[in-house]
Amino acid sequence: MSFENIAVTRAGHLAIIEIRRAPNNFVSVPMVAEIADALEALDHEADCRAVVLCADGKHFCAGADFSSRGPDGRGEPVERGRHLYKEAVRLWRTTKPIVAAVQGAAVGAGLGLAVMADFRVACPDARLSANFTRMGFHPGFGLTATLPRLIGAQQAALVFYTGRRFTGEEALAMGLVDRLVPAGELRAAATALAAEIAEAGPLAIVSTRETLRRGLAEAVQAATEREYQEQTWLRQTEDFREGTRAMAERRTPAFKGS
Repeated sequence: MSFENIAVTRAGHLAIIEIRRAPNNFVSVPMVAEIADALEALDHEADCRAVVLCADGKHFCAGADFSSRGPDGRGEPVERGRHLYKEAVRLWRTTKPIVAAVQGAAVGAGLGLAVMADFRVACPDARLSANFTRMGFHPGFGLTATLPRLIGAQQAALVFYTGRRFTGEEALAMGLVDRLVPAGELRAAATALAAEIAEAGPLAIVSTRETLRRGLAEAVQAATEREYQEQTWLRQTEDFREGTRAMAERRTPAFKGS
């Protein structure tokens, strides 16, 4: 398969999916669709036993590109959000275990993409954040279903309500990432973990993964439908416009609750 936003290579029993929208690797409908296409194709390759999801450039995925929005902060049609989530749900329906290598920012939808993986290997200078509420917006990309499952409801509420940015060390302590290594060792460490998984019985891995993640795709689909509804009306508010302006101007937003 040929792609515009990603590259897929093979190394023994592993597949490496690399996002190539450097330096920020902003999330987009075509990018998410291509990752889903690649994962679905790999599901049909018996010789592929595990996947490494990584990114070229400074950041793993810096979320949505709000700098491209118009002066009113409305940006692209709301329908795009619905389409993005339909493509995103496909990711959770694939069957091969995924190890994400996270450098730089994994923010907003980028955090959602990292959390989609089975495991996350990060470096100390990684920055992970669900910064939606800091923009007057509702969390998305299925995070309202996946994040509480990963780190617990209380910790997830803290992540959402504050919109706080967590370092690699903080993310490791709260269970948001599984391993922390120096930046220069990130790709190798993620590949080593995927290779260790690939040494196990492939049928047993797929079976065990299906049991552990049973109902997750359906939960993400239900979550994204709810997230989309809430994002639709919040997108029309002055708070959202102020939030996106403040982010572009690198200042603290002055929300009015309207």
